[in-house]
Amino acid sequence: MVDLATRVYNHKWKIDPIVRSLIDTDFYKLLMCQSVFRNKRDTRVTFSLINRAKHIRLADMIDEGELREQLDHVRSLSLTRGESTWLRGNTFYGKRQMFRSDFMEWFENLRLPAYHLEKHDGQYELTFEGSWPEVMLWEIPALAILMELRSRAVLNTMGKFELKVLYARGMTKLWEKVESLRTIPDLKLADFGTRRRHGFLWQDWCVQALIEGLGDKFIGTSNCKIAMKRDIEAIGTNAHELPMVYAALAQTDEDLRRAPYDVLADWHEEHDGNLRIILPDTYGTKGFLDNAPDWLAQWTGIRIDSGDPAEGAETAIQWWKARGEDPTKKLIIFSDGLDVHKIHELSDQFRGRVKASFGWGTMLTNDFIGLTDGDALAPFSLVCKAVEANGAPTVKLSDNPNKAMGPTEEVARYKRVFGVGEQEAREVRV
Repeated sequence: MVDLATRVYNHKWKIDPIVRSLIDTDFYKLLMCQSVFRNKRDTRVTFSLINRAKHIRLADMIDEGELREQLDHVRSLSLTRGESTWLRGNTFYGKRQMFRSDFMEWFENLRLPAYHLEKHDGQYELTFEGSWPEVMLWEIPALAILMELRSRAVLNTMGKFELKVLYARGMTKLWEKVESLRTIPDLKLADFGTRRRHGFLWQDWCVQALIEGLGDKFIGTSNCKIAMKRDIEAIGTNAHELPMVYAALAQTDEDLRRAPYDVLADWHEEHDGNLRIILPDTYGTKGFLDNAPDWLAQWTGIRIDSGDPAEGAETAIQWWKARGEDPTKKLIIFSDGLDVHKIHELSDQFRGRVKASFGWGTMLTNDFIGLTDGDALAPFSLVCKAVEANGAPTVKLSDNPNKAMGPTEEVARYKRVFGVGEQEAREVRV
């Protein structure tokens, strides 16, 4: 096993590039990329970095030269033969050859497009522009790079023994969580922690701890590189990016109202089983479900990623019942801001009522809270989102208004079109 403290202390970053592979990314990005490649490949998009935690002045902490070096390294990457073979020949969600030949031929020849980087008021303005299938693959690497460079900036101030103690305490903290979680009898948990991880080596260590500590209660990781390396399941379905871009392309209010369902109609053509998971909160969960076509009620489950998770699950259960479906045969994936206490609480509340699964993210792969002076390694909310499609701005409303994004006038229009009323604001911690 890697001696993390020694690796950090020696500062041999050349052997530790932050992003090691084009598949050092979340599985859902590749699934979505194939769908976009087939259905909307000529769409032009802009992605932009958004730091919701303005008090963390990333441009003051992270050297611009180091940041450019890491971004340029990602642009040099291409699929290795082994990675291509794994994607082409492996079984994902019970299906062989999940990735089609035309998509794989395109992916094997891909180099990520150029980036644009500036500094403004202590923050980096990092944007990516180009065709949607290419640009969307920047999201996870960009976040991983900024998060790990911030970690390195803090770690660079520490001595050899301080680092040893820090990682020993971090490992102990995680293992105590594992010991608590394995008391949940019917737990199904996956690693969703790539985008805001402390670092690649730490995420890999966390996954190994879950493999040993949880056994078959740990069902896999969203990180394709680690899934391949550790021979475990790659986990993921779809994300807000799809309805945000489809909605931005809408020409009329009626087209806009239909856009979130058009996304899932395209998805329905490609995937079945546990890949048919609805993410309903982009423009408000209740309105989405109230107006959903009947065929969506037959899908396998729903992922809850904003708002009060228990309230979201109750809404889903009532929706299934109203549509004549048995909720006990449906899957709810909780994935927003989870930690041990919340996983216990939700498991207890919904046991026997639905099949519950948990995508554990930042508080798995980046919980060093309380372990450094001034909490210098505490995680924070950093995102990289599609902000424009074919010249039109994108909008996200969410079930938490603190996660909303888009121009004020467009947010108001979307709220009107989707019938979104008052929402309860919740702290966005990670």
